[in-house]
Amino acid sequence: MEKTASVREIFAKNLRENRRKCGFSQEKLAEKAGISTQYLAMMEIARKFPTSEVLERIAAAMNIYVYELFLIEHSPREELALLRQEIISVIEQALKK
Repeated sequence: MEKTASVREIFAKNLRENRRKCGFSQEKLAEKAGISTQYLAMMEIARKFPTSEVLERIAAAMNIYVYELFLIEHSPREELALLRQEIISVIEQALKK
């Protein structure tokens, strides 16, 4: 059975990926969010976790929604299973009509 990532690990991964997508260095994002580079670096390796205020400032600095820092990517197999369930649900609803 696969180990589930903690909220802190999910946040750390998404923070790093979103920062890179924005083309920001740690220094640039820290400056824009009004936090220290060291604090940001610790968040990116899941050693620290921000307050809600800091979360909002980080998201605003990257022009994203806070929830995007907590999204979990599914494997292709999981995506197919979710899609299959959705298709079955749509078919069942259509058959009821």
